[in-house]
Amino acid sequence: MTNGQTIAFLNGDLMPLDAARISPMDRGFLFGDGIYEVIPSYNGRFVGFSRHMDRLREGLTAIGIANPHCDTDWQHILKDLIQQNGAGDLAIYLQVTRGVVEKRAHRFPDDVTPTVFAYTFAIEAPLAGDPNASPCFHVTTGKDQRWKRCHIKSIALLGNVLHMMEGVDNGADEILLFNDDDELTEAAACNVFTVNNGVIATPILDQQKLAGITRNMLVDMIRGETNWPLSEARLSREHLLAADEVWLTSSTKEIAPVITVDGHVVGDGRPGPVWSKAQALFDQHRFHY
Repeated sequence: MTNGQTIAFLNGDLMPLDAARISPMDRGFLFGDGIYEVIPSYNGRFVGFSRHMDRLREGLTAIGIANPHCDTDWQHILKDLIQQNGAGDLAIYLQVTRGVVEKRAHRFPDDVTPTVFAYTFAIEAPLAGDPNASPCFHVTTGKDQRWKRCHIKSIALLGNVLHMMEGVDNGADEILLFNDDDELTEAAACNVFTVNNGVIATPILDQQKLAGITRNMLVDMIRGETNWPLSEARLSREHLLAADEVWLTSSTKEIAPVITVDGHVVGDGRPGPVWSKAQALFDQHRFHY
């Protein structure tokens, strides 16, 4: 960080964020044609780095963009960026677009050089499952009207943005989405977990949901470190509304307790005991998964 300015990475160069410039002919700007990741770090240590790299690679392959760097080079680039910004509790936003073209057209040429952009932003230090200090979320519900390839972490997030604002307009912090079969998919910017009678559940992954890194790490931790009952399944609206606990998961929220759904109180209206154990588990193992 230079004179308090955030340092960004753009196409091989480090520079103050407010000095970064991208062409309006970049297909990321014109079409939302790109992939992104948000990678958390605490005191310079990344969380889930290899998982984020795997998902970045899979997303780029899915839309036909060549990965500009190998994992080792990505790690050097992003570690340097973290150090340049003080190496505190930071997340990196990393975006790779197809690049700049001479003419706007739906069909893209094969010889475009990808645009690579990254910058850091501050995130809150983990709370290790403290129910008295954790932010609590109020959510509403709605019909999922996004595209059918939500498993790709595309920068084209207008559907998610509109759903988020649907929740905000209803006085909520987030929105939980249901498909045409009234099955829970995910939130506008998070994955979802429930606890019903001691059983932890989360929607089974398919093309309607993004395979969240925090979600998958938590699933692996529960299965690898505990004997807690866990189900990946198709979850109904009735299942959600009967839940004793509801959680949101994301790279920057980790595991966040939900205390109301559509104005109805979840459990006793406070972070639940299973959430407290789950966040403490994540706190203990976040750098090992």
